Amino acid sequence: MARRRVAYRKRNQNRFSMFLVALVVVMVTAVVAVRSVELKQKLEAKLEEQKRLKEQIAEQDLREQEIEELAKEVQTKGYIENIAREKLGLVYEGEILFKRDD
Repeated sequence: MARRRVAYRKRNQNRFSMFLVALVVVMVTAVVAVRSVELKQKLEAKLEEQKRLKEQIAEQDLREQEIEELAKEVQTKGYIENIAREKLGLVYEGEILFKRDD
């Protein structure tokens, strides 16, 4: 009878130990799953930010090209003459300036 009690206790202890191990495994799995979802969300946010920054870079490259083209245009004789006529009211020698009455 004493042997039966010892065997019964060992069996209960084994069941309890297996329950605890299973509980720990389930908890670890749950934590990993939650962290995985959080990491996926962070990854998606970073990818969106990367996409937005690439678009900004493309816009700035386009703007840089426009500025370079404008810088080349500003150096031309025709542009300088236009600005001198429009802003400063300058004319060539012998040229007659007519003013509009607006």
